[in-house]
Amino acid sequence: MSDTTIKNMEEFAVVSGISRPTLSKYFNDPESVRQSTKAKIEAALELYAYRPNMYAMNQNRRSTRNIGIIVPFLADPFFAEIARNIENLVINEGYRPILLSSHGDPRQEVENLISLRDIKPAGVLLAPLGRASNIAEVGELCSEFPTVLFDCNIESLNHAFVGHNNTQATDIMVDYLVRTGEPPIYFEMKKPPNPNANKRRLSYVNSMERHGLEPSIFSVDGESWNFEEIGYSRGKELISSKGITNGTVLFTNDRLAIGFLAAAYEMGLRVGRGNGCALRVAGHDNHPYSRFTCPALTTVSHDYDAISRTSVTRLFDLLENREGGHSTDEQLFPGKLIMRDSA
Repeated sequence: MSDTTIKNMEEFAVVSGISRPTLSKYFNDPESVRQSTKAKIEAALELYAYRPNMYAMNQNRRSTRNIGIIVPFLADPFFAEIARNIENLVINEGYRPILLSSHGDPRQEVENLISLRDIKPAGVLLAPLGRASNIAEVGELCSEFPTVLFDCNIESLNHAFVGHNNTQATDIMVDYLVRTGEPPIYFEMKKPPNPNANKRRLSYVNSMERHGLEPSIFSVDGESWNFEEIGYSRGKELISSKGITNGTVLFTNDRLAIGFLAAAYEMGLRVGRGNGCALRVAGHDNHPYSRFTCPALTTVSHDYDAISRTSVTRLFDLLENREGGHSTDEQLFPGKLIMRDSA
């Protein structure tokens, strides 16, 4: 390996003896140049350990090989898992994923949208914050680049969306809990950051009424993404005040339920299905940690694979201009009941 430092493609063109246009052609598609030229470039790459700045190469192109992926909170293993699936699918299609997290902050989400526009992506896969999103900024991105929304829909945009059927998933959970024990009360945040929570609450109410039962909802304070802390602290308050008078609690998401399980343990309440258990607890999402709680958490799962794969497939349909680069269809995948020891 040479000790010579290559700073840019112009310098690499000089030392390799290959013209810059031919190098650009190779870096965009290695099979587009003659085999003898390809071998010469790859020998020079190994000798000089040069790697092109693909972002800079793409700045002046109308269409790039970059696919932007934005998730609301990458520190959440749920979004980390679905982002991992999408990244791998994008790479398998020969594109470069650009993964950005909004960290639950609407200002950061706007910065991410601006950053993607600057690098001129071929397309975008966006899981928006939802209630806190800047709708105008999201709409501008959707109008400028082929975009598919996933996980959380912004219905006012009437844009392509792939996600989880929150209504169906909540309904099968309520039905299961009613059939197997005391009907559930519902535990939610007053100001949930994600509008999926509103769909789940409405489905809970409708399901309970369909069973001829009175809905009972605990709406607790808290509007951050720190769900476990909210479930823990508000759960302790409810247990201490004897506010939970029913033997089954259904949480709007698994992370709130995980926090509550810690509170119940600390307050001496046994959760589960057997003798001596004071409460049944169920959640929603099949969070990656839900099977490792104590007891393991009963939940309803997203179809991670189908949502990831369909989102990517839908985007590449748009990239191939089968629908003029834009789409307004919504595709929902049913949830699956996951029965574990907590309920």
